[in-house]
Amino acid sequence: MAILVASRSTLLRSCAPIVRPARSGLSARCMSAPAGELRKTRLYDFHVQNGAKMVPFAGYSMPLQYGSVGAVASHHHVRNSVGLFDVGHMVQSNFRGPTATAFLEWLTPSSLHALAPYTSTLSVLLNERGGIIDDTVITKHAEDAFYVVTNAGRRERDLAWFRDRLEEWNAGELARERGKVEHEVLEDWGLLALQGPEAAQYLQGLTSFDLRELTFGRCAFVPIEGFNLHVARGGYTGEDGFEISVPPSQTVEVAQMLSKPPVQLTGLGARDSLRLEAGMCLYGQDLDEETTPIEAGLAWVIGKDRRENGTFIGADGVRKHLKEGPPRRRVGMIVEGAPARQGAKIFAPSSQDQLGAYPLSRGIPLSLSRARFLIRSTDLSSRCKGVVTSGIPSPTLGKNITMGYVANGWHKKGTEVEVEVRSKMRRAVLTPMPFVPTRYYRG
Repeated sequence: MAILVASRSTLLRSCAPIVRPARSGLSARCMSAPAGELRKTRLYDFHVQNGAKMVPFAGYSMPLQYGSVGAVASHHHVRNSVGLFDVGHMVQSNFRGPTATAFLEWLTPSSLHALAPYTSTLSVLLNERGGIIDDTVITKHAEDAFYVVTNAGRRERDLAWFRDRLEEWNAGELARERGKVEHEVLEDWGLLALQGPEAAQYLQGLTSFDLRELTFGRCAFVPIEGFNLHVARGGYTGEDGFEISVPPSQTVEVAQMLSKPPVQLTGLGARDSLRLEAGMCLYGQDLDEETTPIEAGLAWVIGKDRRENGTFIGADGVRKHLKEGPPRRRVGMIVEGAPARQGAKIFAPSSQDQLGAYPLSRGIPLSLSRARFLIRSTDLSSRCKGVVTSGIPSPTLGKNITMGYVANGWHKKGTEVEVEVRSKMRRAVLTPMPFVPTRYYRG
């Protein structure tokens, strides 16, 4: 996956998009490539047999939608009932060894030592500057055993990073004294996401395990119709649901078992709109290596003790943004008129009334010097405050929702801005995310 990035100073100076402009988050990754170069999940033939339209995505041939059921209809079905997604393109890994906790706490800023067994957390892999190499879900099975899921589009970058850092770690003093860490990639394993308000009822009908014991962020090995599968409660839609890891030889049979009515097979089109309504990021679009977790609104993944001890890769850049504030911040917006797509520029309002009076009247801090500067500014480049990274018409809300980055100080809820859509300025209002309330099962 080709990702074009720009420096923070470039972004704020010229609002050059941090990725190649595209009509949607999905099309940014659905890049043309010869079919022979694409990977296939274990369910490729299953998708084709069920009428899927297959498209290139993150180096894989993946289902966009099935038969005559469009993305919007599939979106509503997941919000109201239950859908099944193939997410087997994601990279599943095991890290094992006496120093596994310490190793992963070096790679990420999360407090993994504080996680209880069989619980998960969202985290980030950071480069030396504090930029996000990838976002990841880390599940702790024990102090010496972790299950980690990373993005398919970052497969080569992530695996090379793991390899190099493991070599460095295992040559170090702690590993020599207490034991090394081993990394196993679960090649060709299936990963199925059963998502929606009826997901638990459907899955409960297939197992004697009491799924009420699995609250959001917890996992277990669950007996399902003769299979013993790793089941984690969570997902990428904002709905209640489960992500189920399946050995290669069992993937097709498990998918068949999980796709009976009312379950509906669901493709990438609906997955993208569901995740954006839930305010979730898509790597390569909303996140990249020039973006810190503070800019991305992910400061909550950084443990309090980790902020203090700074014993993770990229700590200096992250702690600088924590202390001084980041130069830009990820925000959500509702845009009037036509939907704003990836790459659209975000501007300060053009009229003097909006510039000077609007933020003050809404109680949003605006220094007098900045207000005077903005009122004097008529040049678009000086009014440019950010860029859209994801945007769609929301099927649930019937409004145009957008995610993007704006200069620090322009990120407050209710701030009014303008977004350039099809060569016209559209009014937009900064709105808290998620756009649609999440419905995770917490017991």
